[in-house]
Amino acid sequence: MVEIIAPRTGTAFRLAKGQRLTVIDPEGEQVSDMVAFAQSDPREAISSGRSLDYASKLFLTTGDPIYSNCSNVMLRIVEDDVGRHDFLLTPCSKDTFRIIYGDEDPHRGCFGNLAEALAPFGIQADQIPVAFNIFMNVQIDGETGAFTVEAPKSRAGDKIVVEAQMDLIVGLTACSALQSNNYAFKPIHYSIDGEASSG
Repeated sequence: MVEIIAPRTGTAFRLAKGQRLTVIDPEGEQVSDMVAFAQSDPREAISSGRSLDYASKLFLTTGDPIYSNCSNVMLRIVEDDVGRHDFLLTPCSKDTFRIIYGDEDPHRGCFGNLAEALAPFGIQADQIPVAFNIFMNVQIDGETGAFTVEAPKSRAGDKIVVEAQMDLIVGLTACSALQSNNYAFKPIHYSIDGEASSG
């Protein structure tokens, strides 16, 4: 069953070990921020630093694991139509829109949406890590390190599939930042498939 995340909103849910999460960009050029926490201890969360360090690359794709801050594999990418996602930038927030866009009455962004969605699972806002920003296209200058956020390379119907390597709590958004989504806000679709693994 396909679930819909409306533009500029988020959700959270449990994902059991062995289950697969498919995240779909139904219209194209829409980012989805994903965070994950261990059900057994939500202090264990996905880690950009460890995942990129162990992979020795900035862009994760099919076959790559996503590690936790405890160096355990939380998720593995098993299918990827796009091959370009970001794991450097923090979820957009009120401060993002105030500082970067100069908004006087800023939207709460993915950070606020994740905080609300994760609260029923006992996860506090200050526990939210750098997200795995699905479909986000960050271009980096190899000499200076300067970066720009470009339009996502995802087209309508493109997807990424990740498999849980432990029992997880997952937060997922339809990103709220104009620049990340080529200046339009669209929904994100997702589905959960497969049986939970024991042990």
